[in-house]
Amino acid sequence: MVDKKWTAMAATLLLFGFAAAFQGGIADYIQQLKNGNRIETAYADAPAEAGKAKGELDSLYEQISREAIKRRVAPVNATVDRVWKAIPGYNGLEVDVEETYRLAKASPEAPIRYQYYEVEPKVKLENLGEHPIYKGNPNKPMVSFMINVAWGNEFLEPILKTLKEEKVKATFFLDGSWLKKNVELARRIQLEEHELSNHAYSHPDMSRLGREAAYQQISKTEALLKSELNVANKWFAPPSGDFNQMTVKVAAEQGLKTVLWTLDTVDWKKPPASSIVQKIRLRIEPGGLILMHPTASSSEALPGMIREIRKKGLTIGTVSETLSEKRVPEVE
Repeated sequence: MVDKKWTAMAATLLLFGFAAAFQGGIADYIQQLKNGNRIETAYADAPAEAGKAKGELDSLYEQISREAIKRRVAPVNATVDRVWKAIPGYNGLEVDVEETYRLAKASPEAPIRYQYYEVEPKVKLENLGEHPIYKGNPNKPMVSFMINVAWGNEFLEPILKTLKEEKVKATFFLDGSWLKKNVELARRIQLEEHELSNHAYSHPDMSRLGREAAYQQISKTEALLKSELNVANKWFAPPSGDFNQMTVKVAAEQGLKTVLWTLDTVDWKKPPASSIVQKIRLRIEPGGLILMHPTASSSEALPGMIREIRKKGLTIGTVSETLSEKRVPEVE
């Protein structure tokens, strides 16, 4: 008996709640009941415009959700290649459905502006162990200039001038003995927002050194980078590209990954600038690391190199940027 009583009261309250949805209030609702209208029909028809709007919004949400599936880009795991050794991963891309929907609803007359977020790969560079790196991920449309500095101060000025004019940031790998004598010049490079990294101390063949000597070559330069320039470095470029697995291990013990190059300008042989530019035009690919030095050849070739790289739709960044998993922004 009690249950029937509470059921009747709940039903009455529910009916009054439904009735409040109509513009005419409870009186209109009761009149509709007297006219024999069904409750769900009356509720569905009042307010008809609101229901229509809700349906349109739901349709928009579904449209965005369907498009999000098409636009999804899967992340690429870091891997160890037989030839290129450690290759970084590359973030995937997902449509932020909720944010895209919110913006589309706020501007219903404008084209849908899809909002995205990046999805990290499961396997990252730091998960691969102690391996050298020769290139970035081939899916990433970015390349870097690796400028190894142990001599050639007279050509640093024109190189820095070109980089500034072209709004390009490079990574300068500094020989420690050079840095000790040229701290102010190194600070100038740093002030122009280029990346500074480790190129050993006295330009030795690292593979010929014992473990302790190899460790000292890296640690002495690392100490200078920190004390003189407050650099938090993470890369080591072995002089002349000479290294062995012990070199990679000793660098890793100091928190550094060993980086080499994808493409060599061979500028120390004093080739004409045109031949360097042609090499870039024919051989540069996404993820490429370009080795150069402060020489006359590279200084003269640099504007042409930048031009050819951009013609291929590639962005130029630092080594850290190129080897990161972060995506290069795409213009929709």
